[in-house]
Amino acid sequence: MADNQTSLRRGHCLCGAVKIAAKQAANHVGACHCRMCRRWGGGPFVEIDCGADVAIEGEDKIKIYPSSEWAERAFCSVCGSNLFYRLKGTGEHMIAAGLFDDEDGLTFKTQVFIDEKPDYYSFAEDTENMTGAELFAMFQAEQEE
Repeated sequence: MADNQTSLRRGHCLCGAVKIAAKQAANHVGACHCRMCRRWGGGPFVEIDCGADVAIEGEDKIKIYPSSEWAERAFCSVCGSNLFYRLKGTGEHMIAAGLFDDEDGLTFKTQVFIDEKPDYYSFAEDTENMTGAELFAMFQAEQEE
């Protein structure tokens, strides 16, 4: 599949109180190794970029934590499942890959904050890797366009 293709993906948290339908989910996953993501979930955050077109049922069961000036993290207040990382400026959702029912056709494409990855784990797949500085530089360049 081409990198720019998207799919409708549906999923839910562990208890089912929060249901998500991502209408433009990327067909690849990424992993973030930053310290915040690792503290949040106990390991790298493996996510699918789902853009801003996301329908959520059970929003009253979602707790939002404003983790930085530019982003917030969400979890289910019933079962504690990590749900998504959302950019405040654009509403773009990076949704936890494990929430989705259909994992067919996904490939592992990127790893970010590779410079913060601890030595005790490594993924075997050959991916595009970016340091935190490279990721922020990319976001800055996109804003200037």
